Amino acid sequence: MLLRRFVHTSAACAGAVTLFACLSLACAAEPNANATSYTSATNPEVLVLDAREAGRGLMHSHMTIPVRPGPFTFVYPEWIPGEHGPTGPLANIAEVHVSGNGSPLRYERDQVDMYAFHVDVPAGVTHLDVDFTVILNAPETMSTKNIAIVNWNRVLFYQNDTASKDDYFKTSLILPAGWDFGTALPVATRSGNRVDFKIVALNMLVDSPLDMGRYYRHVVLWQGDGTEQVLDAFADHPQDLDFPPAVVDEYKNMAPEAFALYGSRHWNVYHSLLTLSSEIRPEGIEHHQSSDNRAPEDFMTNPQWQLSGGDLLTHEFSHSWNGKYRRPFDLWQPNFQIPEHTELLWVYEGMNQYLGDLLSFRMGIRNPDQYPEYLATVYAEMDEEPGRDTTPIIDLTTAAPYYYEASGEWHSMRRGAGDFYSEGELIWLDVDTIIRERSHGTKSLDDFLHLYSAPALTGPITKTYTREDIERLLSEVVPYDWHAFFQKYVYDVSPHPPNDDFARAGWRIVWNDRPNVFIEASEQTRHYDDETYGIGFSVSDKNEITSVRQGSAAFDAGLGPDMTIIAVDGQSFSTDALHYVLREAMRERGPISFIVSQNGWVSTYRVNYHGGLRYPHTERIPGTEDMLLKIMSPHRGR
Repeated sequence: MLLRRFVHTSAACAGAVTLFACLSLACAAEPNANATSYTSATNPEVLVLDAREAGRGLMHSHMTIPVRPGPFTFVYPEWIPGEHGPTGPLANIAEVHVSGNGSPLRYERDQVDMYAFHVDVPAGVTHLDVDFTVILNAPETMSTKNIAIVNWNRVLFYQNDTASKDDYFKTSLILPAGWDFGTALPVATRSGNRVDFKIVALNMLVDSPLDMGRYYRHVVLWQGDGTEQVLDAFADHPQDLDFPPAVVDEYKNMAPEAFALYGSRHWNVYHSLLTLSSEIRPEGIEHHQSSDNRAPEDFMTNPQWQLSGGDLLTHEFSHSWNGKYRRPFDLWQPNFQIPEHTELLWVYEGMNQYLGDLLSFRMGIRNPDQYPEYLATVYAEMDEEPGRDTTPIIDLTTAAPYYYEASGEWHSMRRGAGDFYSEGELIWLDVDTIIRERSHGTKSLDDFLHLYSAPALTGPITKTYTREDIERLLSEVVPYDWHAFFQKYVYDVSPHPPNDDFARAGWRIVWNDRPNVFIEASEQTRHYDDETYGIGFSVSDKNEITSVRQGSAAFDAGLGPDMTIIAVDGQSFSTDALHYVLREAMRERGPISFIVSQNGWVSTYRVNYHGGLRYPHTERIPGTEDMLLKIMSPHRGR
């Protein structure tokens, strides 16, 4: 998935291979060469996480950190992989106590790097005891009465200026009574509500989140070659775990379709972690052997959620190959204090948006016949972005740590991180159709992915790439000026997203008043009405305008976000009333009247719009091949 200072890594790092827990990159961003980790596999940091109060939003960490006498600095993780930014929630640790040999020790927070804590270690002290409280639900909700999400980077400290592959941890978890858990972290023993995990390097610990809860369901989705993919689901209510058997069967196609897509596997075991709660904000965060997926309570039981958000688990699963195994050379960093460089997220996230959606159609969560309709929604959203006239995709990816945190009004004018996901889908579909056209149907993006993710089988390791590597591999599949292609759509301002792929695939965009099924599903599950492409605004189920498209009739009339609509053409406002008025306005010459309230003031706005309801769709071009159906149809077993 899913942010201040920048350190430039050496170009000599490009293309280097980093073993997940074994090797490091020899580049400028390395920790201090004179610093050595005081931990080892036989003398690890010890973390005991008491999660018995997780149901009310608190956990308690007790750490034992190996040290040597003299000045010592321990740090709280700042730059979090998968979140692509400095998102370590520093404000959510409280009641920090440090001691050595049973005596309290004074620590000082660094005045510049506030993630660092300094302490003078007295003679004779070989370990620091550090205790602190972890606040789970400020500002985002990470736990409810029956569920908790453990991201290990939130509950630990580690020695400063060391590589995370060289810092070892022995971790234990104390569960609330009656709760179970799911994680890819290897378990050593379990006794009652205490779980002791095997000693692992810090990078593996942080890359292995844990979900736990009172109501749970573990479903084996795939088994083979001595390993498996498991769905670990935790719900606020037990009935939300009653997944329809047909839906479970569709998710069992996830691994076979991914293997067919990539031709490889780079995990030893995989856990798709899923929390089902309307109190926890929807999210998806990738890890090498698991994913941290958060969805509304009825996500697995409401077909509309599977239609509008069916790529949640597939997107994060695909990241095991694209993002965790293959990773931009300067996004990988030796520890969690060194800023990440995010400019190549147009590959990491942009291509993965296409691949996550592709997997959801190929495995049956969505019907392959529906992809053209879905594609119309993606294209319309990107083509109607006014910010694209000034802001190229490369600006969004380079500044992703800021754009991920951007929120509030006039999103389409500013653009945001979501744009390099959605436009990335259009770019990489274009790549796929170019390969298919130029090879006369004998090759596809799948052939590139087989090269990209080779060799076929490894453990969870990381192999880095540059833009040049991507263009070279694509040229090995089909000769083409890929550098100019990406320059046009990623690095330069592009007035429109790629659209040659529509005609190449046998389709074209059309507009009419028939609702688009994907927009309709999104409206129903997210509780709003989307008239973005017609009159020019979307409105929540509380009658609040949530966005206004620049250049639309609503924009020209002065309507804006955070206004609440009271009435439309004299009727109390409702979605039904709005749709009636929009249809009637096609036969009328006068403007549509809106009475709105804002900050205690009531005003009337007159919107000169007569275009009715307007939604994007696709239609077949007669006499052409349906390339989209061929792309989205199941590939397993071929």
